[in-house]
Amino acid sequence: MQDQYEFPVERYMPREKFERIRRFAEGKQTPCLVLDLDVIKSNYAVLRKHLPFAQVYYAVKANPNDAVVSTLRDIGSSFDVATRFELDQLLRLGVEPGRMSFGNTIKKEKDIAYFFDAGVRLFASDSFEDLEKIARAAPRSRVFVRILTEGLGADWPLSKKFGCHPDFARKLIERALELGLEPYGVSFHVGSQQRDIGQWSTALTEVGQIFRYAKEELGVQLKMVNMGGGFPASYLEPTHEIAVYAEEIKGYLENNFDGEWPEIVIEPGRSMAGDAGVIVTEIVNLARKSTHDLYRWLFVDIGKFGGLIETLDEAIKYPIYFEGSGPQEDVIIAGPTCDSMDILYEKTTYMMPSSAKIGDRAYIFTTGAYTQSYSSIYFNGFPPLDAYILE
Repeated sequence: MQDQYEFPVERYMPREKFERIRRFAEGKQTPCLVLDLDVIKSNYAVLRKHLPFAQVYYAVKANPNDAVVSTLRDIGSSFDVATRFELDQLLRLGVEPGRMSFGNTIKKEKDIAYFFDAGVRLFASDSFEDLEKIARAAPRSRVFVRILTEGLGADWPLSKKFGCHPDFARKLIERALELGLEPYGVSFHVGSQQRDIGQWSTALTEVGQIFRYAKEELGVQLKMVNMGGGFPASYLEPTHEIAVYAEEIKGYLENNFDGEWPEIVIEPGRSMAGDAGVIVTEIVNLARKSTHDLYRWLFVDIGKFGGLIETLDEAIKYPIYFEGSGPQEDVIIAGPTCDSMDILYEKTTYMMPSSAKIGDRAYIFTTGAYTQSYSSIYFNGFPPLDAYILE
């Protein structure tokens, strides 16, 4: 006899909150994302409690929903902005330019000018060419140089494309001076959903060396360390609590800055919004591919192109609750589109109750970050993922 199907709802949210979400979603077309703003507020409070020395610049790209942004605006967050379109949204919602940074190192000169004209004065960079664009379009602005990290231990690494080698960062700081810009600090990102806290130690050691070089060799006192994101949300694989991350990071800062800490910035996205969302989906089909298949295929009405692109290589493993009871069985989970890569989980084991049937709903937890903002525009005619604010 197979084990009876059980899902640890309480690991991800109180049972009564989940039941409230189920009731709220009744009658709503699937797939849809339900967002709980109370979780956003709670996550912000946790970061402020354990990292009181850090300025929070929420990474808008994680979840740009107006209600999410407005909630964070009202409780004091600043914002990491990636494009002029995010800038327009923030301005429309009444966020002051002084609470924003242009954190994307890949940007057009005309967009730099657009930010500058709007009043933004803090820009990320990782190349000579980008610095020169900033100098022309945003003269005398503050710049922070992003360095490369390997992203080891992260479920969603961000290495290679962004940042530069630490030795090259030294040259960029010198060039920023020559261009009349203000070298303001150094940034890094250890990788999204980073479960190896030691990666902050490696990065901060490099940053500390760059700070000393700038002061001793260039006469420049850098003022800010931007530690990016990396703090976790609650997926299948366990992580430490934010308090543990914070305590370790404080030790790394002390080791590298001898009690004279610069301004510290963090850019949470996943850790702020991930736990705040539940995607409600429907079982479209249950089928075997041959008579002797060991596993059934479970097709749901959301897939990679509907907002679950982070299931690529099964990197992010979302907790999924199925309605039903009885013995559990292993299933392969796939999306609804006419694309063969639209398979969510084939290697990772997911359990479904034997009573599950076509038309039942399933609930994908921890989907508040990088889902709606990743959903495609009418691939196969499917509309973008709808979102609702839990009432």
